[in-house]
Amino acid sequence: MTEETPGFDEQQPDVPSGAPSDDAEPQAAAPSPEEEAAPAGDTEQNAALVAQLDQARSALSERTGDLQRLQAEFQNYRRRVERDRAAVKETAVANLLTELLPVLDDIGRAREHGELVGGFKSVAESLETTAAKLGLQQFGKEGEPFDPTIHEALMHSYAPDVTETTCVAILQPGYRIGERTIRPARVAVAEPQPGAQTAKPAEEGAEAQADGENKENGGPEEG
Repeated sequence: MTEETPGFDEQQPDVPSGAPSDDAEPQAAAPSPEEEAAPAGDTEQNAALVAQLDQARSALSERTGDLQRLQAEFQNYRRRVERDRAAVKETAVANLLTELLPVLDDIGRAREHGELVGGFKSVAESLETTAAKLGLQQFGKEGEPFDPTIHEALMHSYAPDVTETTCVAILQPGYRIGERTIRPARVAVAEPQPGAQTAKPAEEGAEAQADGENKENGGPEEG
């Protein structure tokens, strides 16, 4: 005899109303609090980066200004050093040539007396050439106006043929280096003869009066 298994109705298990069914479409998970706060965190981070960038730019500007000031100070220092070096060199050369002036005076006197001959002449000319290369220049000529800044008057006289104080003799030539006078020219000067300027106009007036009288008297005129 066959035993029958008690039957039962096939039913789906009870599913809670709030739980998704297998046939329902999956729903996106709700964002976590950390994910919701992410945009605000990015903004704060960007603001911090901008602030750091501004600080870096400010520091760069300050360092650039410092570098420019240092460069300007270095350029000024280098110019001062070059100027001081040139001044020291010029002073040393001037001192050396000043000590040689008596020797050059002796050479000049020997030349005037015709004693500059032979080997002494060659040595003297070499010395004068070397002094000229170092910038030494001789000045002082007869007939030039007297200038107290470059001339030293050792003798004084009057002359009727000069109209101003004039150097009539060079007793010792002067020397300069560039614009710097290391020894003035020692000269004899002559001034106009006292009364010569007033006498000359009087003579010219007398001659003019005589010419006028000759014309009035019908005297001969110069052709």
